[in-house]
Amino acid sequence: MAGEIQVTVVGTLTADPELRFLPSSKAVANFTVAQNPRVKDGNEWKDGDPTFIRCNAWEGMAENIVESLRKGDRVIVQGGMYSRAWEDKEGNKRSSLELRVEAVGPDLRYATAAVTKISKGGGGFQQAAPAADPWATPASTEPPF
Repeated sequence: MAGEIQVTVVGTLTADPELRFLPSSKAVANFTVAQNPRVKDGNEWKDGDPTFIRCNAWEGMAENIVESLRKGDRVIVQGGMYSRAWEDKEGNKRSSLELRVEAVGPDLRYATAAVTKISKGGGGFQQAAPAADPWATPASTEPPF
């Protein structure tokens, strides 16, 4: 969205991402990232106060996030920060800062990942068939001549 503050957050998922579908059949994934700063206190490092950032991702990315990421995973999330306002059950006005996710992935400093590309076609995202691996066939024991 235009005008949103673009931010990148590196942190840990506090729970498994949740997938839901709007009445329009549009998928949305919601998750929270905790960012824990480390601060130096004399000669030792201590955990600072965590910041919790509520994130939401839409459509194909939402489904990919739910299939790929789990509670405790270290992630890098990029997107637009915006303010959301609502009234709670008691009628109190509430607001929060949230992140509309544009890109997300695992922090490869703490994990490994196997990427499976997605092909776009037919109005939605579909997983591409894996390409044939020429190295997967056993080498012949016969000489090449």
